[in-house]
Amino acid sequence: MILSLTALVLLGSAGAQQAKELRLGVFPNVTHAAGLVGVQRGLFQKELGNVKLVVKEFANGSQINEAFAAGAIDAAYVGPGPAMNAFMRGVPIQVYAGAANAGAVLVGRKDSGIRNVKALKGKKVAVPTRGSTQDISLRHLLHENGLKATDEGGNVTIVPIDPANMPAAFATKQVDAALVQEPWGAIMESQGAKLIANEKAIWEGGNYTTTVLVVNTKFASQNPEVVKDLLRGHLAAINFIGKSNAGAQKAIADQIQAFTGKRPNTAELFKALARTKVTWDINLKTLAEYAQLNKEAGFARDVPDLNKFVNLSVIRGLAK
Repeated sequence: MILSLTALVLLGSAGAQQAKELRLGVFPNVTHAAGLVGVQRGLFQKELGNVKLVVKEFANGSQINEAFAAGAIDAAYVGPGPAMNAFMRGVPIQVYAGAANAGAVLVGRKDSGIRNVKALKGKKVAVPTRGSTQDISLRHLLHENGLKATDEGGNVTIVPIDPANMPAAFATKQVDAALVQEPWGAIMESQGAKLIANEKAIWEGGNYTTTVLVVNTKFASQNPEVVKDLLRGHLAAINFIGKSNAGAQKAIADQIQAFTGKRPNTAELFKALARTKVTWDINLKTLAEYAQLNKEAGFARDVPDLNKFVNLSVIRGLAK
């Protein structure tokens, strides 16, 4: 009996033990502005206290999904497309907050002759990765204009390229156009690329979620207070961005440079932030529509149950 009681005590203390670190994934994109600012200005670490923040940089959602599946990260900023696909494959993740709406544009190489979506016929178009939010958005745009990707029987070749490498891909004429998150669209524009479709023309007038904050469900169940602290840091970053455009620009530029060695200038970041709505909220209607587009594009056999995929109860309570 004594052994049983001891075992129970040990089990109870283990269950109540708080994580010593939180491993957070983030991309060097303005659509991940809350994550970049939260990291750069120490807003996450301030809220996490004695729990160490370990920041891991990723280039696309496929890498994030692999990291979650391998148990290498606890939380991440990522597009809803990859997050949905991972969730439906049984990866234990759940969306705890939105992070950004819009913030992606379609640009064409200056000598490509592309001036509208219909002119993408026979061209090569870059997206961050297969099944990304931008991939799905591009396919939707193509369908609206009577076009299809080559893997759908059409003649538009979709090429996966990490956003930070897209300016170089334009310079070497590897692709003719790109649907990409900011600031990389603005950077390519400053290098001569032509804007084909702005953030509002991509989908739903710009009122669609491009980035969410997801958490490993096992980590969340074992460390509810740590997750709350992460979300407090997320809110603090969003509030800072809303109050100080100049401060946000500097923090974003500093963190993107730390990740990629490339630093967006003030004009590029001003344009990029103007095209991106940084918000913790999610338009569930457009998320449901996006899930349907994801299925139509062939990246999933079904659509997720949004009541299980999305949990905004904690962030709503903290945002009051």
